[in-house]
Order: sequence, then C-alpha cells, then structure tokens
Amino acid sequence: MTKSNERKLTIARAMAEATAQEMRIDPSVFVMGEDIGPLGGVYGNTRGLIEEFGAERIRDTPISETAFIGAAVGAAQDGMRPVVELMFVDFFGVCFDAIYNLMAKNIYFSGGNVKVPMVLMTSTGGGYSDGGQHSQCLYGTFAHLPGMKVVAPSNAYDAKGLMTAAMRDDSPVVYMYHKGLQGMGWLGTEAGATVHVPEEPYTLEIGKAKVVREGKDVSIVSCGMGVHNALKAAKKLEEQGVSAEVVDLVSLVPLDRETIRASVAKTGRLIVVDEDYMSYGLSGEIIASVTEHDISVLKAAPKRVAFPDVPIPFARVMEQFCLPNPDKIVAAWDEMQAA
Repeated sequence: MTKSNERKLTIARAMAEATAQEMRIDPSVFVMGEDIGPLGGVYGNTRGLIEEFGAERIRDTPISETAFIGAAVGAAQDGMRPVVELMFVDFFGVCFDAIYNLMAKNIYFSGGNVKVPMVLMTSTGGGYSDGGQHSQCLYGTFAHLPGMKVVAPSNAYDAKGLMTAAMRDDSPVVYMYHKGLQGMGWLGTEAGATVHVPEEPYTLEIGKAKVVREGKDVSIVSCGMGVHNALKAAKKLEEQGVSAEVVDLVSLVPLDRETIRASVAKTGRLIVVDEDYMSYGLSGEIIASVTEHDISVLKAAPKRVAFPDVPIPFARVMEQFCLPNPDKIVAAWDEMQAA
C-alpha cells in the first residue's frame, strides 16, 4: 500500500465509523450512555453520530448505569441491538447486577430461546493520574465470568472490525478500549494505535489472536496498551541479539489458546504483560493455558509483568512506578536468563 492510499484513523474515529455504518444498514442498532450525544463521548467514540441519527437513536442518559444498561438488556431481548457505554470500567460496581445477572445470563436462563445482542463498550487503563476509581483495566474480572464475549483492541484497524463484529453478534460483547490508545491528545496518545483503516465495513473474528511480530527466543503476550509496550520491549531486546515474538490477544473471551501455545512451542519462553492486577487474573490464565497443555515446551519458568495488587495511585510518579512498561519487560527477560 502506498502512502497516498493510507487512511489512518484513531481508535475513537474507527469505533464511531463502524457504529455509523452499521446504523445505516440496521435500524435496530442504537446507542445509549452518558455524554455520548452532542459531546460525542468523553473519548470521542460516538463523535458525529447524533448529527446523523438524531437523539432517538443516540440517547444521552442520566447518570444511572443500572437504569440504562438494564434497559439495553430488555431492548436487546426484544429485538433491538443496543450499544451502551459504561464511561469507566471502574463504574461496573454500581451496575453489575444488570451486567452479570441479566446481560450475561439471560440466554442461558431462557434455554437459548432469548438472544441478548448488545455491546457494552467501556474505557480501561491509567497512566494519566485519574485515581484508583478511574484507571483500572479489570480484564480478568469480566473474562472470568461466563456468558459474555470480551474484546480489547490495540489499534484502529482491529477496533473497527471488532466493533462491527460485536454489533452483529447475538451474544453480549464487552468491548474494552484503552483510553491511552483512543487518540485523544489530553490522555496521551500511543502513535502505534493509529493505523490504516479501510473505509468499507468489515469484521474481525472474535476469539482470534494475532502474531504481530515474529521471533524465536521468547513470546511476549498481551492485549491493548500492553501490545505496544511489548513491541517497544522487543526492539530493545533486538539490540541485545534477542528475537522476541509478540502476540496480540485481541479477544479475551474466547481466548485463542492455540495461537499462544504455538508461539511458546516455537520460542520456549513466555512473558505475559497485563495492565490489570497481578493476582487471579488474565496473566495467570495465559500461563496456565501453556503449562497445563505441555510444560515440556518451556525452557524457563514463565514471567509476568502486571500491575501490583494495590489500588492505582493518583500521584503520577507512583502510578508510573506501578504500570507495566518496556523496561520492565526487558528486566523480566533478564531475570529469566539469570534463573
């Protein structure tokens, strides 16, 4: 592809474009949430939608997550395809009954006779000093609970394809986008997340990981912002003569265990990078997926680079000390070699 044919979008714009394209062809799709109308969403992912579709289909809601997520579940079961935004994933505590006892379980409770085709999009991640109730990832919290698909894009191409796939899915999909990847300057922007995005609609398979960098010495597995940290660490390791493979999970549920296992079978070493908390989470599940399958492929004990088990600090220096970064990934490799 030549530079002149590139069409680079931020994740925010890719999400908005996917939503608009689906709304044009499917009148059952509508959006609800706080500040998703004239403001265009705090993170820009509904920008321009109310101007095209009006307040009937782009519904600004009161600050009552339980009310509008519960309403979306009912609308989905009645034949609509709602997209709802939980502004911060940290706010799940006030509406978790609607999410987990209604959205996630009603297909099962109905014996498969009722579908719940809805998307719950929510922001994740810290790094910009917003405190412990606005900065978590909570990937493991949602991935742990049956009944919901969970996706976490690392770039705009994947973001558009996953959003379209999520809106067309007959099961509830939790769409977790990292604030630092949205392309909103005030949050800090990861340049690698802004990539070429085709204008025509397309879908990305939910449940399929990607090898985004080939390597032979170590597999670094992550999602969202962690993928960019992994790619930067891989460049640093390359300077030491180490060939690192990077796997972008893309989807947390279903988890593409086969791609992870195939990568580790090739490299013999595994580092998992997770901005969520260290214990009882995604990083441990990925390691278990390898070791329970065939521990003989490992040349060294796996390593985790994750957020420590403490509330996320507000003070910038403390928050940055806790967050995963490329240097911590390189240090994990060094520890692996020293063991």
